Amino acid sequence: MSLNTEPLQTLDDLRAFLEGNLAVEFTAPAGPEQRRWIARTLHRFGYRLRKRPERGLLRAFLLKVTGLSRAQITRLIAQWLDGGVIRDRRGPPAAPFARRYTEADIAALVELDRLHGQLSGPATRKLAERACRVFGDASYARLATISVAHLYNLRRSAGYRRQRGRIEPTRSTQIPIGQRRRPQPNGQPGFLRVDSVHQGDFDGIKGLYLINLVDAVTQYEAVFAVRRISEAFLLPVLDTALHTFPFAIRGFHSDNGSEYVNHRVAQMLDKLAIEFTKSRARRSNDNALVESKNASVIRKHLGYSHIPSHFADRVNAFTTGILTPYLNFHRPCFFPEIILDEKGRQRRRYRYDTMNTPYEKLKSLPNAAQYLKPGITFQQLDQLAHAMTDSQAAHLLNTERKALFTLIHKTAAA
Repeated sequence: MSLNTEPLQTLDDLRAFLEGNLAVEFTAPAGPEQRRWIARTLHRFGYRLRKRPERGLLRAFLLKVTGLSRAQITRLIAQWLDGGVIRDRRGPPAAPFARRYTEADIAALVELDRLHGQLSGPATRKLAERACRVFGDASYARLATISVAHLYNLRRSAGYRRQRGRIEPTRSTQIPIGQRRRPQPNGQPGFLRVDSVHQGDFDGIKGLYLINLVDAVTQYEAVFAVRRISEAFLLPVLDTALHTFPFAIRGFHSDNGSEYVNHRVAQMLDKLAIEFTKSRARRSNDNALVESKNASVIRKHLGYSHIPSHFADRVNAFTTGILTPYLNFHRPCFFPEIILDEKGRQRRRYRYDTMNTPYEKLKSLPNAAQYLKPGITFQQLDQLAHAMTDSQAAHLLNTERKALFTLIHKTAAA
């Protein structure tokens, strides 16, 4: 330590030093030398005989030079006043608390967790209690009385982790395909909601899948059947479905199922310049439209019973040739009218006056012709819409559906 305090002979010198008007070269002391220097300084300036303001000046000087806190300086000065010297009164470290649960207990806990798949704290303690008291295993004697909170402490200990190994919880995987948000059609057709409906498995026989696509604005709908919900079967159907609608497709919204959220589907949609969105967590309304159509259309006309997958081609011919035209040209739908209540909240009203078929809704849109695909006109679509009455279309639907299920049931019985 180098401390040149020779220029500091009086209290006025100390005051000038503290105010920064007097230059003194020093290196702050530390350790035992620091305590000896404090004692010498207190003795040289006669701390015992000084009045209160002068003692405060000396205290400020010690604070500045040593860098200690006010409480530390106060304790050191009190020690010097008692005996004239300053010693390190810190003793050896206190003895640690007695350890109750040993490495053997941790090993027993590890073995218990391995065997039973790491149950909850109360269940694990109950197992240890039963092992000790019911089956007489003395190695679980201390664990039988452990608190649940301390059992979790043992599981977090280094000894437990070293024997048990590192357990990584399941982590969610972020798939950078599609935007997780609700689409905003803004009154324009072409934003599809898509979902799958499974016709069940029975006695080891796989059931077919129905792909339901519904336009968010016009409720224009297309239904397809596939053998499997895999890329080999799904991609050709999706490509056909996107060309089935008379208007240009701008958006494709699905849930988070891997049959839709994959790179092959994303590449196909990107090639067609179609926006790909997927439902958000805890937002059941994101895909509510197609979910409601699954119940009111798919289940109503095709039921809940098992349909074997090898009938996919026959069912697809029925859904595309009979069911889809009936839904779009002959089945009326309610369309919501959004109003603001007195509190400024949006309310949906389903009025009878706004009920239309999906095709009529499409025609009622402002400048509806601009949304049609090139080569398609409303004159062509009118011929399809008026080729038969609603009742005739329903009669054809029921007849073809009966024939389809008769074939399915006859084949299954054989």
